[in-house]
Amino acid sequence: MFLETLRAGLAVEFFMGMALYAAIYLSFVRLLRFPRNWLSVSLSPAFTTAVLMIITAVYVSVSHVGFDPFALVASVGIIGVLFCIIAAPAIAFQPALRWVEFMAKHGNYAGLYIILPAGFAAYAVPNVKLLGLLSAVAVIEVVWFIRHRPNNRRPLHPIVDYDLSVLKAQAGGDIKNFARRHGIDELVLSEGAFSWRGCSADTLPCPFNLYVNRLGLNTAPCCREHLAELCHSVAICLKDMDVTHWLEGGSLLGAVRERGQILAWEDDVDVSVVLDSGRTFDQLAAGISAYGEREGLHVDAFKNEGLISISFDRPQAWPFSWERNRMRGEIRLDLAVYEHALSFGEAVLERKSPKAAMSKTESGGFGLAREIVLPTSTIDFAGGNIACPNKPLEYLSALYGDIGEVVYTYVDEAAAETRCRPDTTEAAMGTR
Repeated sequence: MFLETLRAGLAVEFFMGMALYAAIYLSFVRLLRFPRNWLSVSLSPAFTTAVLMIITAVYVSVSHVGFDPFALVASVGIIGVLFCIIAAPAIAFQPALRWVEFMAKHGNYAGLYIILPAGFAAYAVPNVKLLGLLSAVAVIEVVWFIRHRPNNRRPLHPIVDYDLSVLKAQAGGDIKNFARRHGIDELVLSEGAFSWRGCSADTLPCPFNLYVNRLGLNTAPCCREHLAELCHSVAICLKDMDVTHWLEGGSLLGAVRERGQILAWEDDVDVSVVLDSGRTFDQLAAGISAYGEREGLHVDAFKNEGLISISFDRPQAWPFSWERNRMRGEIRLDLAVYEHALSFGEAVLERKSPKAAMSKTESGGFGLAREIVLPTSTIDFAGGNIACPNKPLEYLSALYGDIGEVVYTYVDEAAAETRCRPDTTEAAMGTR
């Protein structure tokens, strides 16, 4: 049919259909950066994506001979189903329904399943514009699969001690069946020992938003190494830029309660900065972006939310740089931006987005008393020394209340109950 299309002189319509789908696809995967970072979707990019979809639907279904309802149904139906598959890994970064988790688990290749119905639609509906759109669907999904197919060249890390205790507890003793049931392809059993096929900057990251937050496992050893490396690298960058910064959130909690270790179920690193000396968010973001280019890190800035996301995976050339939002996992440092403010007559450091139980400020933001944070102190964390709030215990109490109480945030209720046993044992032995 493709050759017949060309001979009929309809190549322009065919390639226009391909181009329109490519535009929708890129706009949509760009949109997924928001749920990946626990943020509400911004109106402007969402509107752009919606307009592109409407234009494409009208273009495909209207021709010189009239309206083609079959082309409309086929294009909207296939794009709708495919985009649900594509969005699943990003949506599953937050606690998600089981069907979303299922699609996320198979997200690296599930898009290929759409090729068969797309081929049937192309055969059943003789519409050259639809053929172009469906051809773009097939090409993009095949290229995505080829670029991100699993490989066995990832380095092996032994799973021992505390990590193994938690894994055995969650698996009920049958680790092999547990790994198969939940699609944990990184787990390797050899001669009675367990290893983890580790991620790197050149591979897909481990999807620990599922393994940790849903299954209650410890963060993989490779991911802990990368989180520590990312944290100290960013801290050096901020110090060189003369930006006041400090460890916060779960990262600070690990430094204080776990004697300088990353929390066993940590899924990101939390660092905060304050804009002072006349520095603006745009200037800060530009400096961090330049650092990311030098170090081979992906940087995403969200000005309206006062957040800069720095990820361990290498930035790709456009348009592949936006496709990273289809990845199932991510090793990331969240850089929250604070500003000096007054709230009910008290000097505070204020941020735009909420954090745990942080108090609301008079202007509607979220913040803490300035004296709790500044001047910053230092603390041991993840094998190095890093800046922290001046009064870290007060800081953590404002966020979490009683920090001695272990709370498994976002971990499935049954998984949290199961891991209490190894956690209690390890805490008693002083090895956690």
